[in-house]
Amino acid sequence: MTRQDVDAVCRIEEESFSMPWKAGDFLEMIEADYACYYVAEEEGVIAGCCGIRNMAGEGEITNVAVAPGFRGRGIARAMMEHMLKEASCHGMEAFTLEVRISNTPAVCLYESLGFVSEGIRPGFYEKPKEDALIMWKR
Repeated sequence: MTRQDVDAVCRIEEESFSMPWKAGDFLEMIEADYACYYVAEEEGVIAGCCGIRNMAGEGEITNVAVAPGFRGRGIARAMMEHMLKEASCHGMEAFTLEVRISNTPAVCLYESLGFVSEGIRPGFYEKPKEDALIMWKR
């Protein structure tokens, strides 16, 4: 992800989440030396984005989103596989993320990539209020 990608990424976030990250959030992360953020492009159009932060050798996955018109094409899987491979090359050995408990497509994707549920964060999400599933790949 580059600075030029941030506006398109923000649009995807707004289409995907009730509490989307803002441009400043992404700009901070793409400049941080402990974070890696990626976009997927199809014919020059940004179709999705994902990001991970290296927290003492553990990868905290903060964002995974695909634009509505590009969903169902394997883009999220491809982004996740690329991000996990790159993160492993940078010394991250375990990976965690939080996902809305009702987001069955995302939960199924993460499970297929080797993530397992290890807990619940009650009331973590808002708009609407919902629990988060804490998942790990170790």
